[in-house]
Amino acid sequence: MHKTHEGEFQLDRIAVRPVDVNEEERFQRLMQTHHYLGLLPKIGESVWYVAEGNEEWVALLCFSAASLKCAARDQWIGWSYRHQYDRLHLLANNSRFLILPQWHHPNLASRVLSLCRKRLCSDWLQRYNHPLLLLETFVDPTRFAGTIYKADNWHIAGLTKGFRRTSVGYSSCAHTSKIVFVRPLQSNAQMLLSQPILNEIYRHGKTNLMLTAKQMKTIPSIFQGVPDPRRGQGRKHSLPTIMSLAVAATLCGRSGYKEIHEYACSLGQKALQHFRCRVENDKRVVPSLYVIRNLMVRVDPQLLDNALQQWNALYVIDDESLAIDGKTMRNATNEEGRQTHIMSAIGHNSKNCYTQKKSAPYPLKAAIKPSKPTK
Repeated sequence: MHKTHEGEFQLDRIAVRPVDVNEEERFQRLMQTHHYLGLLPKIGESVWYVAEGNEEWVALLCFSAASLKCAARDQWIGWSYRHQYDRLHLLANNSRFLILPQWHHPNLASRVLSLCRKRLCSDWLQRYNHPLLLLETFVDPTRFAGTIYKADNWHIAGLTKGFRRTSVGYSSCAHTSKIVFVRPLQSNAQMLLSQPILNEIYRHGKTNLMLTAKQMKTIPSIFQGVPDPRRGQGRKHSLPTIMSLAVAATLCGRSGYKEIHEYACSLGQKALQHFRCRVENDKRVVPSLYVIRNLMVRVDPQLLDNALQQWNALYVIDDESLAIDGKTMRNATNEEGRQTHIMSAIGHNSKNCYTQKKSAPYPLKAAIKPSKPTK
């Protein structure tokens, strides 16, 4: 251990670095043995850190993909349901923090957390090619008070509702609520995450939107009146189900038959139930790539468009922000020589034009008052 002449632990000798591939087995073993929640496998984007003192392991930390849903966090950020799923990649969760048993010293935890936070952005950018704006973590109040996070200037966003992630979604009953802590990695992180249009430098990959359960349930019904061009023999998946999956995938940024099929395969059993997917061996199944393509190239496009317009009419009012834009009509002047100007209000999400205003201001010469003649 590092000690001064007085025998005190030296915090300035502590260093933090990512865990090497050949060290992961040791990391997992120690986390499983000493952390009360056990090992957390890598899910999505993850970075594991080890804090060292005199070439000995002092602490272990895991940063992983942010929680899919957290009402307290989402309310603190101020983003909408529609926006958040396209911006979760800008958040990371401090999912595990372990000080190894023989290294419990005053201020060590806050020192390690601070060192880790300061290098996380560059490590994440190098590994996943996109930046981070916000950190989150959940603290069980029956075990801890979150003192180290308070010391590192993390904010308390609120409490969770107590539901936990499981392999099939979320637990059916609530457990102990946890304290939600958040830590901006730059001063304007909250503003950047909540603004209607995300800055281009923070976009990563394809648009990743999500549909609500209500929207999923309503999509199949609009296709009930569309004739199925396939013959009845061997038809396992209904037209409303296949077309609903295609529409949902398109709304969530997917394009092409292959990506539509991949989107359908990524859905959980609850979502597949909303889309009325058929059941085989007590499990909801999705149509194959061939089945999706075969139907989409044969369905009547006009009837399909009519059905989509019906569903779109139900949700155009969901625009939460408008873009105001003005145009001057070229070579469009009235009898007084004034150019025509048109100003429009366009919905960011639906792209619908809510209203337009046409005007013809005074000509430039008329707007400039002549000055009084000087002697």
